[in-house]
Amino acid sequence: MVVAVTWTGWLSMLHVSGQRSVVDLLEAPLTDLRLRVIGPQDAPDEIVIIAIDDATVASEGGYPLDRRRLALLVRNIAAAGATTVALDILLVDPTGPDADAALAEALDSAPSIIAAAGRFGQGEPRTAAMPTPDDELWPLPQFVRAAAIGLANVATDAGGTPRHLPLLFRTRHGFVQGFALRAAAQQRGAGATLATESVSIGAEPVPLDIQWHLPLRFYGPAGTIRTISAQDVLTGEPPSLSGSLAVIGVTATGVGDTFPTPFDTVTPGVEIQATGIAHLLHGEGLVRTSGVRRADASLAMLLSLGGVLLILLLPLTRGLPLVAIGLTAGLAGNVLLFANAIWASAALPIVAAFPPIALAGFVRQLHERHVARTHIVAETALRRFQPTQLADRISSDPTYLREPVEQPAAVLFLDLTGFTRWSEQLGPARTQTFLKQFHTLVVDTVALHQGVVMNFMGDGALTVFGVVEQAGDPAGRALDAAMALADNTRDWVAAEQQAEAGTLGLRLGLHFGPVILARLGHEAHQQISVSGDTVNLASRLMEIAKAQEAAFAVSTAALRAIERNDSGAGAPDAVQTMEVRGHSARIEVALWKRAGRPTGTFEPS
Repeated sequence: MVVAVTWTGWLSMLHVSGQRSVVDLLEAPLTDLRLRVIGPQDAPDEIVIIAIDDATVASEGGYPLDRRRLALLVRNIAAAGATTVALDILLVDPTGPDADAALAEALDSAPSIIAAAGRFGQGEPRTAAMPTPDDELWPLPQFVRAAAIGLANVATDAGGTPRHLPLLFRTRHGFVQGFALRAAAQQRGAGATLATESVSIGAEPVPLDIQWHLPLRFYGPAGTIRTISAQDVLTGEPPSLSGSLAVIGVTATGVGDTFPTPFDTVTPGVEIQATGIAHLLHGEGLVRTSGVRRADASLAMLLSLGGVLLILLLPLTRGLPLVAIGLTAGLAGNVLLFANAIWASAALPIVAAFPPIALAGFVRQLHERHVARTHIVAETALRRFQPTQLADRISSDPTYLREPVEQPAAVLFLDLTGFTRWSEQLGPARTQTFLKQFHTLVVDTVALHQGVVMNFMGDGALTVFGVVEQAGDPAGRALDAAMALADNTRDWVAAEQQAEAGTLGLRLGLHFGPVILARLGHEAHQQISVSGDTVNLASRLMEIAKAQEAAFAVSTAALRAIERNDSGAGAPDAVQTMEVRGHSARIEVALWKRAGRPTGTFEPS
């Protein structure tokens, strides 16, 4: 937000004060584009260009024309009915005395304006302030006495396209009006009244840009303003110029000044002056005042701050489209205003808004990546509190187990025998390391047989088969897992713990039957649990194994549930029907004194 305010405020300050900036580099082509979209306009008939064109130069034997011929041209224009003659040619050097006198006499005989020009140094500040030439090129004194003087300089953008006509210059002779303003005032026969942001020539005020700069709105390519060859005026019967303002200027190839415009890459300077005169007389130019500039600045600040807020506060999938809609709406409104001759800046909102919005998007991306990494770390950490299979299932289906599920499963309880005495020898720190290694062994072995470790209880664990995974034969896989656990634990104890045989062992209890899988706890703190009589009975089987001094107690119901013909279990050391604490019916239990890979087979009755 600070970057948006600082950047947009700086650009807006330059724009409102008329100083050029990076905004103008984009404003120029966008202005040309809008002019081309609107298309050429009809120029007023009151303005006529008398062109010293290629035909005139060829007929007169070259350029510059003899001033006696210029005098004849001025007289013929006046005779054709022109109200004002504006000569956009610099008359700074003397020629023959008779020729200069003839031209001065012709200018004096008709209402006429002649051009002067200012010279500007390369170090001129790039602002729209009142132009102050380093030096001026003035007409010869006899011409100054015969006609009114106006400076014919134009204000161009960085590409050389005229954008304004300055109407007032500060010179060594004091304030001097521009050529176009002098000609328009002479045509109306009234003085020009300059206000802060407008000029009036006996009619409605014409809005001006900063420091009395007239914005230019080109009518079309060269020749759009009515143009008559000077040769036709000199040698023939000129068409009627009744009531018109005739602007004499050079359009011949390679002679005189030319400018690129949106409609023509080579537009004579006389057509630029004629365009400005038409705007002053008929008010058809563009309106760009300090109020319009302030509105540009306000819109730029709104789009910049609004875009940054949308990017920062909304998801990017919503914020970016809204920013695009805002910028598009702003540009559409700008084109509509331009079509109605209001020159609002199209570039300022874009240049002001884009960098802060891009920065906000970059910051938002960094933030979201950080959040995503944090979530991944958090999810990884939280997944450790649930079995992998359950965590994956909940991640893909958050509604999983919202309602309890009953299904058949094999439940395998296990714990270490002799652990209490062993932990006394190890001490607390080494005991924790021991348990972590043992739990890892259990998880890896159970997972290898596609089972789930539901809970660790110190040196014991509750594992189930058939509640999450889609693999078949849960009872058979539970039995295989039990045998593998016994073997792996024995090998691990011997290799890693260097314990003597019998010091540490594994006791297991296995039963198969219906279980309830459900979420238990508060809405904000839940855990997945498996419960039911099958779980209780599997736990009691461990008690039976301990009481019978056996390592493995398996209900024959679990053995009968094995889907393979060969159960994979060796022959038990005993099969007994016995009572189970908390269970009303007696059950048949197979007992193994030593758990591990079987050497024989057992088929339950």
